[in-house]
This record gives sequence, structure tokens and C-alpha cells, in this order.
Amino acid sequence: MDHTNHVRLASSELTPEILDGATIYGADNEKVGTVSHQHGSQIVIDVGGFLGIGAKPVAVSANQLDFMRDEEGDVHAVTTWTKAQLEDMPEHQG
Repeated sequence: MDHTNHVRLASSELTPEILDGATIYGADNEKVGTVSHQHGSQIVIDVGGFLGIGAKPVAVSANQLDFMRDEEGDVHAVTTWTKAQLEDMPEHQG
């Protein structure tokens, strides 16, 4: 996915209503997970699994994700983490 024309979200738009369910794309532009929820300044991402079943929740700092909207208005984020790196993180308990 080419993100160059996507509009970055303002900090005021980083709310659970807007971010929950957003797709996360990794370093190689591969889909690496989806936003489960926010936990303070951290974003909890469901990684792995299928349709949310068997997914592992991991928490990353919100500043490690670049949230934006595509041409259809769908919210997603880009990160430098790979799927394997996220899967190796400790499971979020909370």
C-alpha cells in the first residue's frame, strides 16, 4: 500500500473511537495486526491469529505508530516493527 498520499491524523484524533480496529502495517508493508484498544499512552495491537481468534495482544508506545487515513477514509497505521518482532514481545496483560 502506498501511504504517500494518506492524511496523517492529528493528535486530537487519536481516540479509541477512531483507532479501535485500525490495521497496522509493518516495516515491509505487511499487515502485522490490528488495534485492540488504547491503554494510557500505549496502543494494544492484536498480532497473529485469524479473525481475532488466537491473536496475541502486545502494547507499543503510540509514538511508534504513524496513524493516517487512506483515500476511502479508513484509518490505519505504519510502524517499523515487523510481525515477527511484535509476536516476540511480551503479551499485554490488561
